[in-house]
Amino acid sequence: MSKKAQKIEAISIQHNASVLDALKQMDQTYKRLLLVFNEKRFINVLSIGDIQRAIIRNQPLEIPLNEILRKETRVAYHNDTFEYIKTQMLKYKAECMPVLNDNNQLVDVHFWEDIFTKQETFVKTKLNLPVVIMAGGKGTRMKPLTNVIPKPLIPLGEKTIIEEIMDRFIQYNCNSFFLSINYKADTIKHYFSQVEYPYNIHYFQEDKPLGTAGSLHLLNKQIATPFFVTNCDIIIEEDYAEIYNYHQTSKNELTIIAALKHYPIPYGTIETGANGALEKLSEKPELTFKINSGMYILEPHLLKEIPENIFFHITDLIEKIKNRGGKVGVFPVSQNSWKDIGNWEEYIKHIRE
Repeated sequence: MSKKAQKIEAISIQHNASVLDALKQMDQTYKRLLLVFNEKRFINVLSIGDIQRAIIRNQPLEIPLNEILRKETRVAYHNDTFEYIKTQMLKYKAECMPVLNDNNQLVDVHFWEDIFTKQETFVKTKLNLPVVIMAGGKGTRMKPLTNVIPKPLIPLGEKTIIEEIMDRFIQYNCNSFFLSINYKADTIKHYFSQVEYPYNIHYFQEDKPLGTAGSLHLLNKQIATPFFVTNCDIIIEEDYAEIYNYHQTSKNELTIIAALKHYPIPYGTIETGANGALEKLSEKPELTFKINSGMYILEPHLLKEIPENIFFHITDLIEKIKNRGGKVGVFPVSQNSWKDIGNWEEYIKHIRE
């Protein structure tokens, strides 16, 4: 089997597979797009966006893919020129482009990495939004290393954790960063005073630990647009423009980015009814939850709702919004799109990838 045939097989899936099956396959192959077949007949293309929209509509992960496929999708045909196909892939940021014959049968697939150079990257949507990074914690999960250096400065390759986070926002022209600092604040300031970086960094410092949102009240008069908030120990591999578009179109005051986390149960489970009557027996089921990833989008007026100098978690703010009838939305990302590198197990796994 040729290398290209192996690639095509890796991203092929049957139309009656579940949404959860597709998510897992995307995570395993590090692809955001799958080719859907009915036996050997090509049906359609499935993107991570299709899955995310289905989850937002609260459709269950167990439903077959043919229930969430788009009616139309972008494909090429065998008589299209290579230059035309290349132009279409650039225009629509297509990770791959299926090529069909006149009978709509798949005859080829063009992959981005086989056509474009490393310099020809996807053009990201320019968001120009401020980013708040909560970098004031003690990093207790990473002791004893954090007894010496603060968690944001723990190295990842040739950079630090916080720089890896910043670099992902820079791709969307988000280059104004507000760092909430407390623990080893001078060390963080000293580090950035010694390196060159394409950011605008503003520090705001809490005098005492104020929870995951308490220090945000210090930005009340400094941010006047929607803004991202992220913990300093998580990396989200996702299209941030898609997240912001969901936030806007849904008219959310606050959007939580949630990672889907799968937990296989290694036993058969039983559901019973009245008098212990068996209703359902499931062999080694898998539970999937939406996990709070530690990244959010907030509207600027929320800064006025955060009490001054009081311990206040982001969950307290979310409850406050909900209690007054405000709108909080949830944008899902796949399990492997969220990297919680604030603990030793995940940190070591990440640096070995």
